[in-house]
Amino acid sequence: MSLNFKKTYKFAIKSALYITLFATGFVSILGYFFFKPSQNNLIAFALAFAFSLYIFSFFVIQYRVEVFIYRRVKKIYDDVSFLEASSFRKQPITTDMATLTKEVKKFATDKKMEIETLKVREEYRREFLGNVSHELKTPLFTVQGYLLTLLDGAMNDKTIRKKYLQRAEKGVERLIFIVQDLDMITKLESGDLNLTVSKFNIVEVVQNVFDLLEMEAEKKNIILTFDNKYAKPIMVFGDQEKIQQVITNLVVNSIKYGRNDGSTEVGIEDIANNKVIVRVNDNGEGIEKHHLSRLFERFYRVDKSGARAEGGSGLGLSIVKHIIEAHDEKIYIESQYGSGSEFSFTIEKAE
Repeated sequence: MSLNFKKTYKFAIKSALYITLFATGFVSILGYFFFKPSQNNLIAFALAFAFSLYIFSFFVIQYRVEVFIYRRVKKIYDDVSFLEASSFRKQPITTDMATLTKEVKKFATDKKMEIETLKVREEYRREFLGNVSHELKTPLFTVQGYLLTLLDGAMNDKTIRKKYLQRAEKGVERLIFIVQDLDMITKLESGDLNLTVSKFNIVEVVQNVFDLLEMEAEKKNIILTFDNKYAKPIMVFGDQEKIQQVITNLVVNSIKYGRNDGSTEVGIEDIANNKVIVRVNDNGEGIEKHHLSRLFERFYRVDKSGARAEGGSGLGLSIVKHIIEAHDEKIYIESQYGSGSEFSFTIEKAE
């Protein structure tokens, strides 16, 4: 490994100058008192002495600095192999001590930040793997339990056989649902899932979601409604199927975590820069503030026990976020614990 050092002579120049000024002045004073030379001879001697001493001092100091400081600094750079990918490689390494100290300090700060980031990612990775394991383990053990019970003799009873097979089927459906969501979010994160952008009526999409989830809402006597009567279509640009999935996931969440006899309200408003914002409001229990920053993480649940009892893969909001970001749009959340929540996202308006 070879390094290109950009040498600096500032230290040697200044040091040689100080030595020369002191030595010349000292020798001139001694010569004047001991030898009583003429003024012209003294000046000529002093100049010749100063020039010679300056040149000699400069080369000696520069050489000694390079041997005992710069070469050792270079060896430090050579020994630290991971500097190969650092910003030090982008330009010659200076031998100016102040600049060098600043660069090393910056490097140390950057590396510390990288280490902290890696620690956070490692913690997230462990939590994610734990969540995936838990989400898959529950339905797998459920299916296994029913099948083993059937194999142990319950298969001979037609009533029990049908009931257990139906329950095992629900467990398999949940596994398929989780795997499909994982597959989608992986494609969204890697950019492999292409969007089919078209012009469509966002009001019609919301109404389709209401029709689809009407029976689910009736189980908790939750009313699905618009905030206004939209007599005219509101045309937007986007992937209609994916945007419908976004609205479906948001409305499903509002039903799942909403109060009995509550309501879910959807509003559509024009905003600046030729955008439309879609708001999904509910009057459920709301979300505490410390949960909001992590709400869109994969498998993150506010109420882990209650949420799993309600079903779902735990990936809904994460998928929502990735779909909206794939459209180069933003998603927002506002929530007051005890009063309800509002999820909203922007989408490009079509003329």
